[in-house]
Amino acid sequence: MYFIGLDIGSSSVKVALVEQDTGKSVGVVLEPKEEMSMYAPEKGWAEQKPKDWWDCVCQGIKKIKKDHNVSKNEIVGIGISYQMHGLVIVDAKGEPLRKSIIWCDSRAVEIGNKAFQQIGEDYCQNHQLNSPANFTLSKLKWVQENEPETFAMVHKFMLPGDYIAFCLSGIINTTISGLSEAILWDFKDKRIASPVLDYFQIDGTLVPEVVETFAQQATVSKKGASESGLQEGTPILYRAGDQPNNALSLNVFHPGEVAATGGTSGVVYAVTNSLMVEEYERVNNFAHVNYASNGVQSIGKLLCINGAGIQYRWLMNNLSVASYEEMNQLAANVEVGSDGVCLIPFGNGAERMLLNQDVGTRLVNLNLNRHSKAHLCRAALEGIAFSFVYGIEIMKRDGIETKFIRAGNDNLFRSEIFANTIATLIGKEIEIYNTTGAIGAARACVLKDGDFSKFESYMKNDHVMTFMPFKDRVPYERAYHNWKKELELIIGK
Repeated sequence: MYFIGLDIGSSSVKVALVEQDTGKSVGVVLEPKEEMSMYAPEKGWAEQKPKDWWDCVCQGIKKIKKDHNVSKNEIVGIGISYQMHGLVIVDAKGEPLRKSIIWCDSRAVEIGNKAFQQIGEDYCQNHQLNSPANFTLSKLKWVQENEPETFAMVHKFMLPGDYIAFCLSGIINTTISGLSEAILWDFKDKRIASPVLDYFQIDGTLVPEVVETFAQQATVSKKGASESGLQEGTPILYRAGDQPNNALSLNVFHPGEVAATGGTSGVVYAVTNSLMVEEYERVNNFAHVNYASNGVQSIGKLLCINGAGIQYRWLMNNLSVASYEEMNQLAANVEVGSDGVCLIPFGNGAERMLLNQDVGTRLVNLNLNRHSKAHLCRAALEGIAFSFVYGIEIMKRDGIETKFIRAGNDNLFRSEIFANTIATLIGKEIEIYNTTGAIGAARACVLKDGDFSKFESYMKNDHVMTFMPFKDRVPYERAYHNWKKELELIIGK
């Protein structure tokens, strides 16, 4: 018997199959083969068709069943991970009323900023643990203000994962974790944040029913079965946004445990049980997957670094270097600190952790007579690693004490220079695992029964390696100090 995991990204949908008894990954497929279409009719906008996600889900499920000769009655549970903060609105028949306004769309930023001022800093800090910012409810308010005829037909609004669950089951519901990423969960009063709905003039009937993160949330309907190739009655047992789900995939559930990703953008996601927030304008706070209103109060603190892997990719594309491996080899020939060359890697838009300043990429201290592309490669890896360390320092001021970091065996964390730099500067181990969000979502099906020990046993064979802090921290600290000095000159601190 098998669990199936769905990971609804903005570039692709991943479908994973794992064995129910052992948690062993049987296979993962990607749909579509090329990146999914994204629509940007105006600057700063980003939209996708919800039905495109569903088509990819159906194609992926059918393909993975065929590839591994698995019948529909052998699949006994479904877990769903999804791109966070997206807005899907449907009419009374469940038909999408417009394209989804997805996570990277920035049209509602000013709406969120205005809400922060008018709802009040005290309420946002103590009840929301965030400023409203560019989250789902701000996007819904944009539709209300700019597309009133469409808004008048809204029956429910959903997150992307809620929509996929609806396509499978015909039932519309969401989770507390999902409400928190929409800025609709009141952490202090442990209920839906009615003052926020009142401020935005959103009727509470538009909010989906709330179900537990680990539970039988719904079952596959006759229609969902005929379109997806799954068996009618198969239960949906888990749902979470991609970053909480990534932490789950890495078995990060307890205070002090940290999950990280180093893809196009970088993410540091730390778990705490404290509702204290100081840096809520730099760090996002969400209900973690094991948060319960009447139980464990696990908060996931999420810090995003836009200028991460995209910086390294840009450099590769513009240095006439064949691969990341070649870049890493070039960088390894340069001493720690890149002979004084500093690269500030924030060229992918405004950085929330820098209070939304857009400082761009900066390259400083370059000597044209001494430095080569090898120095640029080293400076880029160090600069991105330093931005992670800078972010972890911000999180420390917000009450996070890091025990260890866990990351997937991909992207920047494959670079020894990158991982060793972070490990040495924070003085903590970085554990690398072979797992993905889709695999984690599939494995999470076992948590319906609260069996965290079995979930932990699932990933024991995934461990690849551990980066240990170097004993000689001095050259790393000196290089970081120089980089940080350059950054603070730029941001005016």
